[in-house]
Amino acid sequence: MQYSSIPLAQSITLLCLSKGIKHVVISPGSRNAPLTISFSNHPDIEAYSVVDERSAAFFALGLAQQLKEPVALCCSSGSALLNYYPAIAEAYYSDVPLVVISADRPVERIDIGDGQTIRQKNVYQNHILYSANLYSELVLEEAVPIDPKLKQKLFEAQKHNEREINLALNMAIEQNGPVHVNAPFYEPLYQLVEKSSVAPLSIEPIREPKTTTKKALQPYAEIWNKAKKKLVLVGVNKPNAVEQAYLDWLAEDPSVLVFTETTSNLHHEKFITRIDKLIAPIEASTNKENEFQQLQPDLLLTFGGLIISKKIKAFLRTYQPKHHWHVDAKKAFDTFFCLNKHFDVNVNEFFNKFSKIVTPVESNYRDQWLEVNAQRDVHHDKYMEEIPFCDLKAFRQVLQQMPEEQVVHLSNSSVVRYAQLFRLSPSLQVYCNRGTSGIDGSSSTAVGASVRANFPTTLITGDISFLYDSNALWNNYIPKSFRIIIINNQGGGIFRILPGAKEAAHFSTFFETTHNLRANHLAEMYNFSYQAATDEKSLKNELIPFYAEGDRPKILEIFTPREDNDQYLKNYFKVLLPES
Repeated sequence: MQYSSIPLAQSITLLCLSKGIKHVVISPGSRNAPLTISFSNHPDIEAYSVVDERSAAFFALGLAQQLKEPVALCCSSGSALLNYYPAIAEAYYSDVPLVVISADRPVERIDIGDGQTIRQKNVYQNHILYSANLYSELVLEEAVPIDPKLKQKLFEAQKHNEREINLALNMAIEQNGPVHVNAPFYEPLYQLVEKSSVAPLSIEPIREPKTTTKKALQPYAEIWNKAKKKLVLVGVNKPNAVEQAYLDWLAEDPSVLVFTETTSNLHHEKFITRIDKLIAPIEASTNKENEFQQLQPDLLLTFGGLIISKKIKAFLRTYQPKHHWHVDAKKAFDTFFCLNKHFDVNVNEFFNKFSKIVTPVESNYRDQWLEVNAQRDVHHDKYMEEIPFCDLKAFRQVLQQMPEEQVVHLSNSSVVRYAQLFRLSPSLQVYCNRGTSGIDGSSSTAVGASVRANFPTTLITGDISFLYDSNALWNNYIPKSFRIIIINNQGGGIFRILPGAKEAAHFSTFFETTHNLRANHLAEMYNFSYQAATDEKSLKNELIPFYAEGDRPKILEIFTPREDNDQYLKNYFKVLLPES
C-alpha cells in the first residue's frame, strides 16, 4: 500500500490502528492530505468522506455510539476544525470517544498572515480530555548527508510525537471522551512511499474496569437498609448497559421507586417511565406541599447520563434527600445540589456487590406511587382519544406504529420532551444528544449511527432542527433503510410552551422563527423518497408504506397546527389531575 512520505502522518495512522481505531471520517482539504492519503489507502481502515466538518463530527459521534469504540476525525487547517466544536462539546458531556486529528501549518507560519492559519494549539481546551500538540517534521532526501546533531533532534521530535499521540489515544479509550491531536505539516504534502519509514512505539491503554468491594460498600448498605423511601433516577443510558437481573432486583424492593427517562433504555413494569406525567399534576394540586413531601426520598441513587425532565430537577432541588449517591466509573454531577457520594465504578459492578449486602425494607413507597401513576395513565389515554390532531396526537400515532427493533434518534427541544410522555416499546434503542442538548447535529448523528446500527434507524426531528442540519444528508453512506420523521409545526414550537415567551416582542421572528418551508425539495435533491401527512387518518395511512422496504431512504413530513399545539400540551397536564 501507499503511505504519505511524511513520517508524522505514518505514525498517526499506525498508532490509531494499534489501538483498534479503524474508522476515520475525513473532510477534504489540502493541509491534511498526508493523513488522508495514509488513512484512505490502508486496507484495515474504513474511511468516510463528509465535506461539512460540523456534520462530519456528528456523523462520527453517531458511528462511535454504535461501534462502542473511538472514531477518528480528520480535517484541514484553519476554520475547518472549529466546525467540529459542537460535536466535541457533545462528546465531552456524553462520554463518546472521538479522536480529532487536525492538520496545521508549522508554528512559524502562525500569525504572519498566511492563508488558512489560526491558533489551533489547545483550541478545544475547555471541552477536551487531552490535547496533543505535535512537532513539525522536515522530510529530508536520503541522499542529503544529515548532521548527527540534526539527526538526534529529528529522533527526539519523533519520540515526542509518538508519546503525545499515545497519550491522546489512550485517554480517549480509557476515559470515553474526545481528544485532539494537532499535526503541523511542511510541504510538499502529496508525496507517496510504498512502505512506512517508521515503527512507532505503541503504549497500551488501561482497559481493566475499576472494581469495588463489599467491605467498602458496607457503610452505605447500612444507610440503604434503614431508608424506607429510596428513589432511583436513571438518565441517558446505552441500550443493554445494565443487566436485567439488577433491574428486577430493584423493582422487587417495595421501598425503592425507580424513575426512568425515554433515553435511559431501561424497562420494567414496576418502573415509572414518564416522570413529568406524574409530577405535573402535583405542581397544580391544592395539596402540593403534602404530596411532594410524600414523594420526597430519604435516599436518591442515580446512574446514567444527564436528566431531561425539568420537573424532576425542580422537585429534587426543593425537596432534597438526605443522601444522594451517583454511580459512574468516570464522573458525577451535583445536579440536585446534594450529592454526597460518587461510586466511581461501572453500574453492574456496583450492583453486583451492593445487592448481596442489602435487604428489602418494608414500605409502601413504591406501591403508593405506582397506584398514582396508574391513575395518571387512565387520564392520559382518555385525553389522547379526545383531542384533535396536533403534536401530541402525531407523536402518539408515530410511536404506536413504530416497527419493533428500531434504533430511534430523537432531536432536541420539543421532540425529546414529547417522547417523554409516551411509553416506548422495549425493543427500541433510543438515542438523543443530551450532552449539550443542542439541535445542531441531531440529523448528522442519526445518519452516522445508521451506517453501523444493528437495526434500521429512524430519526424523529422537528422542522427547525432538520433544516438547521440538512447537510446531514450530503454524503454517500446513508442506508436505504434509514427513515426521517419531521414534525413540522412551522417554527420552534417549544418557545410557545415556555412561560412568558409568547409575550416577548417580535416573538414569531426571533424566538419561534416561523416559516413556510417544506422538506420535499431537499428530499428530491438528496434522493430520498418523500411523503406527507396533515391529519390523523393520513398519518396512519402514510406510516404503513413509509416503513415498507424501498430502494432509497425516506422522509415523512407531518404538518401540525402551529398555533394550537402548545395549548393542547398545557391542557394535557391539567387533565391528569385526579379531580379532572
